[in-house]
Amino acid sequence: MRQSAVLADLRAKIARIEGVCARHEVIPFEIDAIDSRLPGGGLATGALHEIAGSPELADDASATIFLAGILARTEGPVFWCLRWRDLFAPALHLAGLHPDRLIHVEAGSDTNVLLAMEECLRHPGLAGVVGEVAKYTTTASKRLQLAAETSGVPAFLFRRASKTGPAVEGSAAVTRWRITASPSEDLGIPSLGRPRWRVDLERVRGGNPHQWILEGCDATGRIALPAVLVDRPAAQEDRQAAA
Repeated sequence: MRQSAVLADLRAKIARIEGVCARHEVIPFEIDAIDSRLPGGGLATGALHEIAGSPELADDASATIFLAGILARTEGPVFWCLRWRDLFAPALHLAGLHPDRLIHVEAGSDTNVLLAMEECLRHPGLAGVVGEVAKYTTTASKRLQLAAETSGVPAFLFRRASKTGPAVEGSAAVTRWRITASPSEDLGIPSLGRPRWRVDLERVRGGNPHQWILEGCDATGRIALPAVLVDRPAAQEDRQAAA
């Protein structure tokens, strides 16, 4: 058995012991370099996940599209809870998340966003519940994790304009991601290449942090490794280890 397969099997066993993915499916990225580092081979449904950009607008926009791409690869309605409605629906649609699937909940404050999320998570059959907050408490994250685990609906806490650095508050989130913009490929002509992101898996229960340079979502919500990295995965690992 290949080493990656052995590690994936071990992480899955640890996840089952901890109760992660024990009763629910996962949402795979369909990129082995990412899925092999996640218990169960993908993002756990029935669990809480945290996603952040940075105070830079381009990074927050990248994190929004990254999240939209995840939800685009699921089926069913999506509840997006936020303080005020400032999402650009055409951009989400370009990442595969059709406006007809999206239900906005304008809550007005972080406290009300968290309450709205918890209420939405009581209803099985949803594709996902998103909550945009500046900050939240450990207790609030535990309540959301419990609600998601009970219903089987994936929950995503999106920390808008989040500063980089270690989190001050603890969190019950199964994974924590940070998405920032990265330079696109130089095409050698006056044109725009496919967007690229630096994707940091800062925390994962039952696994280790990692980072990748990835190409942004296509029209079906799928991300990709740049072709040069697909051909040279070992070289990528060497560069990351050196950093």
